[in-house]
Amino acid sequence: MRLSSRIGIAVGVTVPLLVLASGWLLLNLVARDLHREEDVHLRTQATALVPEARAVLRASAAGRPKAAGTRERQLFSAALDVGVRVVGPDVTFSGGPQPGPSVRLPGRAAAGPVTVRAGGNSWRVLSRHVEGARVSGTVWVFAPSTADQAQVRLVRRRVLFTALLAAPLSGLIAWGVAAGATRPLRRLTRRTAGLDPRTSTTRLHQEPTGVTEVDDLTATLQTVLARYDEQAARTAEALDTARSFSSAAAHELRTPLMSMGTNLDILAGHPDLPEPDRTEVLTDLCQEHARLLGLLVMLRELGRGDLVEAEALRTVDLSDVADAAVADARRRAPDAEIALDAPPGQTVHGWEPGLRLLLDNLLANALAHGRDAQGRARVQTGIRGTEDEVVITVDDHGPGVPPAERGRIFERFQRGPDSSGSGLGLTLVAQQAALHRGSVTVTDGPGGTGTRFEVRLPSGGGGLPGRRDWLIGTAGADRSQSFPKEGP
Repeated sequence: MRLSSRIGIAVGVTVPLLVLASGWLLLNLVARDLHREEDVHLRTQATALVPEARAVLRASAAGRPKAAGTRERQLFSAALDVGVRVVGPDVTFSGGPQPGPSVRLPGRAAAGPVTVRAGGNSWRVLSRHVEGARVSGTVWVFAPSTADQAQVRLVRRRVLFTALLAAPLSGLIAWGVAAGATRPLRRLTRRTAGLDPRTSTTRLHQEPTGVTEVDDLTATLQTVLARYDEQAARTAEALDTARSFSSAAAHELRTPLMSMGTNLDILAGHPDLPEPDRTEVLTDLCQEHARLLGLLVMLRELGRGDLVEAEALRTVDLSDVADAAVADARRRAPDAEIALDAPPGQTVHGWEPGLRLLLDNLLANALAHGRDAQGRARVQTGIRGTEDEVVITVDDHGPGVPPAERGRIFERFQRGPDSSGSGLGLTLVAQQAALHRGSVTVTDGPGGTGTRFEVRLPSGGGGLPGRRDWLIGTAGADRSQSFPKEGP
């Protein structure tokens, strides 16, 4: 059932009930007002008839029939539209509309008018005591309730007629008003009926209608569709990342797996292999296994960086993160000299696991490739902050990176000639710098010796980049050179 029909029926039922309730209240008020006017009239008439009743009783007690008859006619003439009954010790005079003599009247103690019923009729009755010289008695004044009842019945009929008339009229009026009020809602229904976010990119546009509820509903629908689009895009991005992960993993894992297979074939085909050769093969197997494991870990971390959500970002103290990363690096390389210059309170808005990953890989790269000619590793890590950004520097005393190679070392699977790593460590550094809307650059170390990696991160942070495809794309170095400009 349409909303307008529901409103029409509800109003069509409610209005007659309200009319009946109001009519019942009106009937009681009218009846009370009529009784009040009737009682005032009875009191006025009773006060005016007391002298006439005293004169009638006095003439009757004096034995003057003609005078008593004259006084009686004057009494009835003064009574006008009410009935009157004068009761003395031995005589009764009555005239006008009143109940029969057999109807029991209230006692003389009644202070005000009362209702007397007999034979289907009712009267309002008021009594007054008559006192005089040598006479006493009671005068009764009667007013039939026929006129009052007729007026009450008339009001009742009109109330019922109004209620019967109000039912269809109020229902139709309410239906028409509701139909007009819900017209914006019907337009919104027609506009949204053809929207299918699975097959069409058409979306609902805000068109103010002046009806707050409809405008709020339109805004809610727009929000729901926008969230659907956002989640659909994120799902598609996640699927692309998963496909790229599978492709990249299959491509990069093939070489170590084939090498491991060759070594296993040698061991299986030559059980009597000399001990030096056997040891060499086993060492090669261990190295390939470590490379394989490291590659899987790095690919997993790239995937995590591509799929991190904005809710994971918070205020991170880089000084604490760097202190933990340096302590871990010292445990892994106890022969290295690793210094840290990081005053407390250097904070950024970012993803703490990603920032720790960035520092871990920079330190691991410096320990692996930054040793001097004597094989010593001396690494200086520094963190300094300005008003707008925080700068991370990692310096080593190694052979350095040729300028021609500095743009390529951030690409996926780029390894040096003697590297046993996965070729993804610096890619992870570039990914995390871009994820935090920062940049990473490679220069000569202090004094022209070694290499300096410098990462600049905005201290205020911001939203996540629009698209993160470090597993899919290969131009990581280009994107890492400056602050990303794409929207969130």
